[in-house]
Amino acid sequence: MNPPSKERYLTDYETGQDNLEIWGLDVHNPVFFVSASLIILFVAATVMFPEPANAMLSEIKNWCLSNFDGFLMGSASFFLLFCLVLVASPVGKIRLGGVDAAPEFSYVSWFSMLFAAGMGIGLMFWGVAEPMAYFSGWSGTPFSVEAFSPQAADLAMAATLYHWGLHAWAIYAIVGLSLAFFCYNKGMPLTLRSAFFPLLGDRIWGWPGHLIDIVAVLATIFGLATSLGLGASQAASGLHFLFDVPDTLNVKIGIIIVVTFLAIISVVRGLDGGVKVLSNINMIVAALLLLFVIITGPTMAIITGIGSTAVEYFSQLIPLSIWTGRDDQQWMQDWTVFYWAWWVSWSPFVGMFIARISRGRTVREFLVSVLLVPTLVTLVWMSAFGISALEQAQNGVGELANGISSVSLATFQMLENLPLAEITTGLGILLVLVFFVTSSDSGSLVIDSITAGGKLDAPVPQRIFWAVMEGLIAGALLFGGGNAALGALQAGAIATGLPFTVVLLVMSVTLYRELNVTLRHQRLSIQAPALK
Repeated sequence: MNPPSKERYLTDYETGQDNLEIWGLDVHNPVFFVSASLIILFVAATVMFPEPANAMLSEIKNWCLSNFDGFLMGSASFFLLFCLVLVASPVGKIRLGGVDAAPEFSYVSWFSMLFAAGMGIGLMFWGVAEPMAYFSGWSGTPFSVEAFSPQAADLAMAATLYHWGLHAWAIYAIVGLSLAFFCYNKGMPLTLRSAFFPLLGDRIWGWPGHLIDIVAVLATIFGLATSLGLGASQAASGLHFLFDVPDTLNVKIGIIIVVTFLAIISVVRGLDGGVKVLSNINMIVAALLLLFVIITGPTMAIITGIGSTAVEYFSQLIPLSIWTGRDDQQWMQDWTVFYWAWWVSWSPFVGMFIARISRGRTVREFLVSVLLVPTLVTLVWMSAFGISALEQAQNGVGELANGISSVSLATFQMLENLPLAEITTGLGILLVLVFFVTSSDSGSLVIDSITAGGKLDAPVPQRIFWAVMEGLIAGALLFGGGNAALGALQAGAIATGLPFTVVLLVMSVTLYRELNVTLRHQRLSIQAPALK
């Protein structure tokens, strides 16, 4: 049976002719059923057979890291270079939505939403833990330098920003720009398959397109589950630190249940009443905590460290991107390769969410903003938290003087040595939980759109279903991972991020081609009146 044409698909999509409505769900194609079935099967198998599941996840992770580290490293660098080419190219003046399109959100709301959805939980979790891990040699050091040395401190900050800076946001930008362009400028549904129409034609409305969207759903939900699991671990550590609540698996799963419930409430309220409001609140709380750390911590070291970290970051950008002939191969695989796979697994979610809120921006405005603004905020955040922790460790202050004992506790151990520790720890827990909610909420909206054939207004029960699924996946990975829960979470992200990297590479080709076609058409339309 031949797949439908673009015109028939869009007609059915708009009229709901091919949709299946059941239990309040509005399902347009097999993507929903296949994705949901695979996820439910995974959750059931992990809960029923936790030890074999953890062993299998570990094997998948090790196989991916051993065989595809160069592929992931090279792909991440390609995405960044590709974004820079588009910024400098004449296609940068193309406006998403057409020449008369106006932005829907202010810059403040736009930045708040894309940043909160993209990296909130991670910055809270790794802002102290990652620099301290590199400095103390907890899991190796960049370029195998001596742990606890001044060189280790400099490289710790540069490597941390490397993992959270331009490369990460370039991956998000590729997906976001592709989806926004094909949706707003080409009249396609806001779903991953739309970016492949120039290559596959009408076949994207059949099983080739279904498979692309299924991979996107799986990558999204496992990437989200990784972050939600990390967030639950950190919140549990914070509650133990602050209120002596037992830091157990049951507490972590309880946190996931509570936050999933809050995410459902936010989902029901919608984009403006839910994600936008929470994102703005979260950015205010995060800014207050950041200012507190800068003022009460080693202020001058932080201020000067922002500049020195930026300089060290750019000086190490190329060395850290090379994947052959390195003395720190294991460190590179455990950290850098994992991060690139994690960002790729998040890219359908963050990219589609950014696309939904970016109508009216030019290509150049979109790319410069998505690349630079979060990177600059990350630079300030990581410098404030990371340098405060490194200063404490180097001066023998607190528990961090002995290195890092727990990645979940690291941020709270740093805050303990600043004034008002109980208040700031409480704010930290609040930030993690609200970032948790905004990530789950945003992810539900995005997965809704994919599994409903690209619709922007899928029914509320469908959003609730996916919010629940995200919580179940995070809980299952924590349960299946046991004491090695972090490894299980990482394995889930890597296993889904690897195949989706191929999707992103192909997407880059189709985007570049169609942007140039659109630019030629715009030039011809301008020249036509003059010729008359």
